[in-house]
Amino acid sequence: MAFNFGAAAGAAATPNPAGAFGGFGTTTTTAGPTFSFSTPANTSTAGLFGATQNKGFGFGAGFGTAAGTGTGLGTGLGTGLGFGGFSTQQQQQPTLSSLFSQPTQAPTQSNQLINTASALSAPTLLGDERDAILAKWNQLQAFWGTGKGYFSSTSAPVEFTQENPFCRFKAVGFSCMPNNKDEDGLVALVFNKKEAEIRSQQQQLVESLHKVLGSNQTLTVNVEGVKTMPDDQTEVVIYVVERSPNGTSRRVPATTLYAHFEQANIKTQLQQLGVTVTLARTELSPAQIKQLLQNPPAGVDPIIWEQAKVDNPDPEKLIPVPMVGFKELLRRLKVQDQMTKQHQTRLDIISEDISELQKNQTTTMAKIAQYKRKLMDLSHRTLQVLIKQEIQRKSGYAIQADEEQLRVQLDTIQCELNAPTQFKGRLNELMSQIRMQNHFGAVRSEERYYIDADLLREIKQHLKQQQEGLSHLISIIKDDLEDIKLIEHGLNESIPIRGGVFS
Repeated sequence: MAFNFGAAAGAAATPNPAGAFGGFGTTTTTAGPTFSFSTPANTSTAGLFGATQNKGFGFGAGFGTAAGTGTGLGTGLGTGLGFGGFSTQQQQQPTLSSLFSQPTQAPTQSNQLINTASALSAPTLLGDERDAILAKWNQLQAFWGTGKGYFSSTSAPVEFTQENPFCRFKAVGFSCMPNNKDEDGLVALVFNKKEAEIRSQQQQLVESLHKVLGSNQTLTVNVEGVKTMPDDQTEVVIYVVERSPNGTSRRVPATTLYAHFEQANIKTQLQQLGVTVTLARTELSPAQIKQLLQNPPAGVDPIIWEQAKVDNPDPEKLIPVPMVGFKELLRRLKVQDQMTKQHQTRLDIISEDISELQKNQTTTMAKIAQYKRKLMDLSHRTLQVLIKQEIQRKSGYAIQADEEQLRVQLDTIQCELNAPTQFKGRLNELMSQIRMQNHFGAVRSEERYYIDADLLREIKQHLKQQQEGLSHLISIIKDDLEDIKLIEHGLNESIPIRGGVFS
């Protein structure tokens, strides 16, 4: 699917690669640079925001920039840390005005607007009242975002796309801004394969990517992460480490690696491996973010764009992104469902870990209590051993002064405990009361219950209904018994009469 936010003002927009969004600003030529959500176009103009380096950035499915065609990988790799083999030539960068501001061909845009206005308000194709019906039909097509608007017999029809300002199937969502630096060298490759297949063949995949890089011994391909995506696709984030002859190493910049992957022959090799989308994970500069927010995308009302900026829940991490058409809405819905499943899986894992930790905690607490009891028992045994040892050691000696003083203190404490109003007396009184309560409780155990008034009312109502049902059943049984007796009486009287008739 393809949704162009930057359709040409004077000519039909060129179709984008599969899954790609077109230019975010209104451009006037089909060869102009595009603002890509996924697969960046492989054009000769490099860069997106007019910088001197080829930078791309991703929004999950990926923002990407068109990268310039570079030289081969085999040259320039052996000179120190210079990764010169990847796109050593810098192309002339387009300006910001060509991407996010008004188009350069003002007469073409003016004619386009005039033709669109004529098709929607005053077509002159038939010259009668049918032109009014044609105008309404053109308005319906413009609202839907598809079809052709005929307005004059001498002019070509207007092509209605979902990027036109009158299309109703538009909304603005929010996506996370990438926070990886160019020095991190992270490049995302989206494979048209399942995650299980990618993980089972990860080593073969790394070897294949190394061959794509020219099988250079100074380069090492590393996998940063593997993530499942909707429609049985998998995103693999990689980075390449280059080792220099002096023993040092560094990561190849993301834009350099991305530019190499965007070369025609390299891109063909990646497609043979199952790669559908390639994008560089690089962050946006404050100037780029400001320029992006100040200029609404093509076909998006400035008021809606301003409201989206106001409604941004986290301007530091999120950026408004237009959603045009049901396919884009479905794509974002699938991505959200996928992330929800991943979050739920992670929550399940965390829940299992918490349950395991709780079991371990319970086991540990029980062991601690057991060890405390064992420690107390050992302490008592140790104290008894010390007492016996001390008695044997002091046997035959007279009582010393400190021992006499200690004995006096112990006698004083014993007297206080044995006093009637002290602790021992109170303990004896409490024990007597406990025994009396246990005795009376065993002899006469009376239990008292309290029923709520509403519950008691419901019980009475239920019992009343049961009583009425039983009374009604008894009356029916009585009536049936009377009927049976009447039938028996009638049968008894009819038997003699019949006997007399036939005698």
